[in-house]
Amino acid sequence: MKNLPLNIDYSGKVVVITGAGGLICGTMARAFAQSGAKVAALDLNESAVQKLADELTSQGCVCRGYKANVLDAEALEAVHRAVLADMGTCDILVNGAGGNNSRATTDNEYQHEAKPGDKSFFDLEPGGVDFVFKLNFQGTLLPTQTFAKDMVEKQHGCILNISSMNAYTPLTKIPAYSAAKAAVSNFTQWLATHFAGTGIRCNAIAPGFLVSSQNHDLLFNPDGTPTARSAKILGGTPTGRFVDAEELLGATLFLCDDTAASAITGVVLPIDAGFSAYSGV
Repeated sequence: MKNLPLNIDYSGKVVVITGAGGLICGTMARAFAQSGAKVAALDLNESAVQKLADELTSQGCVCRGYKANVLDAEALEAVHRAVLADMGTCDILVNGAGGNNSRATTDNEYQHEAKPGDKSFFDLEPGGVDFVFKLNFQGTLLPTQTFAKDMVEKQHGCILNISSMNAYTPLTKIPAYSAAKAAVSNFTQWLATHFAGTGIRCNAIAPGFLVSSQNHDLLFNPDGTPTARSAKILGGTPTGRFVDAEELLGATLFLCDDTAASAITGVVLPIDAGFSAYSGV
């Protein structure tokens, strides 16, 4: 990783990050660990977070990987007990677990373009839509119920949720994911209000378009050229580029710092290379 954008000392802080086996939250885990925090990296993919923990431990940082299903309250409580024993009470929670599912995705942007055999809006599977909502919304709610108890007892703490630009303006083809991320943004504001008297702040970031292993084939053809969807994204972004995961770190480290962002709560910050500012004209 490059030098961190902000030099904030998180020594003594316990940072719990869900979805840490992925690109965005794995990058965040590295940043917090390099800033002195004790990082609990949670993911359903145990091998991914163990690899991350081994990498950071070899660098002299403190990080442990935990297998965690963010939709299983009992499993989360078991992880909570393990984190308490290994590191202590949670100071910062990053709710990064989430994602889309092909069963909740249409083949076409517009209904009138649907051809026989295409998956249209009317073919979306209820189970797929339900899974996407649960993964993104309940996958934010349940870890918060589990780890925010520590913060309430200590009367301080910070929660950072990962929303999306889809929450502001839904993208075509992915109605469930867009709606679920809108729910995450709304829930962020609700939490900020609900915990206002406990010393807990709750904010979110809304990343723009990043290239990851999950969406690479959607954005690029086998020969490396942009797909039609990728060209539309870049054409609608004034800076004409994608966002890099490391470009989320400045906002992350700032919003989670109790000194620098002491009066900031209930905010959803777009980090989108100008996508939301451009009207297309």
